[in-house]
Amino acid sequence: MSEHRNRARRGHGILSAGLSLAVTTAGLLVLGAGPAPQQASAATAAAPAWATATADGFASVDTLGQNGTYGGRDGRTVTVRTQADLEKYATAAEPYVIVVAGAITMNPVGKEIKVASDKTIVGSGTSGHIVGGGFFLGQGVHNVIIRNLTIRDAYQGVWNDKDHDYDAIQMDGAHHVWIDHNDLRNMADGLIDVRKDSTNVTVSWNELSNNNKTFGIGWTENLVTDITIHHNWFRETEQRNPSTDNCAHAHLYNNFLEDVPNTGINSSYGNYSRGSTRMVLENSYFQGMKNPVIKDATATIVQRGNVFSGTSGRNESGGTAFDPKAYYAYTPDSAADVPSLLKSGTGPRGSIGTTTAAASAKAAAATTLTVAKDGSGQYSTVTAAVNAVPANNSSRVVISIKPGTYRETVKVPSNKPHITFQGSGGSRKDTVIVYNNAAGTQKPDGSGTYGTSGSATVAVEADDFQARNLTIANDFNEGANQSLSGHQAVALRTAADKVFLDGVIVEGDQDTLLLDTAGKDKLGRVYVTNSYVVGNVDFIFGRATAVIDRSVITLKKRWDGSSAGYITAPSTAANRKGILIANSTVNGDVSDRTFYLGRPWHAGGDASLDPQTTVRNTSLSAAVRTTPWTDMSGFSWKDDRFAEYRNTGAGSGSASSNRPHLTDAQAADQEVGDWLAGWTPSAS
Repeated sequence: MSEHRNRARRGHGILSAGLSLAVTTAGLLVLGAGPAPQQASAATAAAPAWATATADGFASVDTLGQNGTYGGRDGRTVTVRTQADLEKYATAAEPYVIVVAGAITMNPVGKEIKVASDKTIVGSGTSGHIVGGGFFLGQGVHNVIIRNLTIRDAYQGVWNDKDHDYDAIQMDGAHHVWIDHNDLRNMADGLIDVRKDSTNVTVSWNELSNNNKTFGIGWTENLVTDITIHHNWFRETEQRNPSTDNCAHAHLYNNFLEDVPNTGINSSYGNYSRGSTRMVLENSYFQGMKNPVIKDATATIVQRGNVFSGTSGRNESGGTAFDPKAYYAYTPDSAADVPSLLKSGTGPRGSIGTTTAAASAKAAAATTLTVAKDGSGQYSTVTAAVNAVPANNSSRVVISIKPGTYRETVKVPSNKPHITFQGSGGSRKDTVIVYNNAAGTQKPDGSGTYGTSGSATVAVEADDFQARNLTIANDFNEGANQSLSGHQAVALRTAADKVFLDGVIVEGDQDTLLLDTAGKDKLGRVYVTNSYVVGNVDFIFGRATAVIDRSVITLKKRWDGSSAGYITAPSTAANRKGILIANSTVNGDVSDRTFYLGRPWHAGGDASLDPQTTVRNTSLSAAVRTTPWTDMSGFSWKDDRFAEYRNTGAGSGSASSNRPHLTDAQAADQEVGDWLAGWTPSAS
């Protein structure tokens, strides 16, 4: 198969940088001020975790006189913002950790800085960009880490460009190199070229996109190269994904190769084992790829645990290879989890490379306030602690709440972001915030009733809110208040962006969890994990872009002992994501076939809304109806967006006109990472 195709390039979509859900909490260096490159020594601050990180895979193997790959950790940390400073430190003989803080446009276009040994080049959060050029690692260069950068846009307008050898990262005869958590795209030639007997290379957690000749390995007669390629997302890349030529050991696992339909870039082939390459390919996911796995007659490929969805053409294996565990330890993820894991986990992360003085000051300013009913804390109510947070606080405030039942309503106003409610007991049941307002409850001042949104026990209107290890409940008694008009009783209302609920219980009856936004035109992302949501009627509802992941949705009977209800009632704006329930369980002590998965809430009769609920990879109890969606207030669910994908359990069912299922291709665009859209929920 030809390595080159003559065609004009179409399509220049740029991927947003995804972030890993497994974020490492790191310390921060205190750096000097001023426009010159900033430096910090071990005497003034301890090195953060990202500055001392070491590679896994073949880059971790002790050989060629090098013990693993750790980059410039033994040298000073410098922060650069210009090409001249980047080149000065990258080419120096001494070890350095070089933090790229901002976009550096290479001059001339296509410039590849010649990196010397013992270097870590790392982007500061998501701000480090190399535009129109890249890096070159020559013969004998070793112990180099290139991490957390966006390297992009050296493309010169010719798709099969044979005149401009402009790579993002090229190595000729280098060894012990780790390429990790980068966003590589839109270059004139390769995104990564590992050539001329380069070896002991690990490529992990990168996004590689919008490119023709993406990732080439080899171009040598010698059987030398040892390389590990894991957890990389190849998206809209035509060929060399990668192409491995005469690799002694090529271990590829947990990669996601995706050819998005109906775009100007089409895959030619996926993983290619050429020459005398010995390849082990495991637990990877191929979506829509043409010729997903191919090999020469002289090469070997051992496949195991891979998933192929919507692929076509050659898919080959054969021969014997090697056992990667004879060289290093590793534990692959399940192939089924790879698309969602990589969409949210690849590319630059905000937690890496953040070494500016401002970041250090922000971390130092983090505050913990304690709440205890018995008076042993700073405050006896949660509300008092929230009131103590200064307006427009710029750093995290953790409100640590001791075990007890706090009967109060709590509001986190929009001008108090970065607040965490943390239960300090041994269980999420030990710390409970509860009240009993309902929509029809009269306000004490006689100004009317609370309404649905006003009934919330806890109302969060501030961005970057977190809660963990506690219960938020509304215990309004419907049976005792049948004369009251308006039984909606919200436990938790969110009307903010980047709300993270981890290890909580949200409990009520009707309208338990209101996932709102600050305005119809405002984005409001909510991520709920390792949690319980309990209720019966429309108890997960609203217009936010919300994910319920790896959680339990517990159905409960109505006040009169009957079983009937609706889990979700989305009111999603058009062109927005709605409610996603993924990798979870739906259960409860209710009768079989009595609960709908959802219905469309066109709030205020707004026909412009396009409500959405997707329930996927979730265990459904027999309580779920065989026709799980229904209409609401004159609006048909069939006119909106309701679907399932690969659910299991007694409540699951096959696809039909009354029970739509996503195709594999559709499901690939409805992963957790698609909902979070570049945000990485992380404990802080």
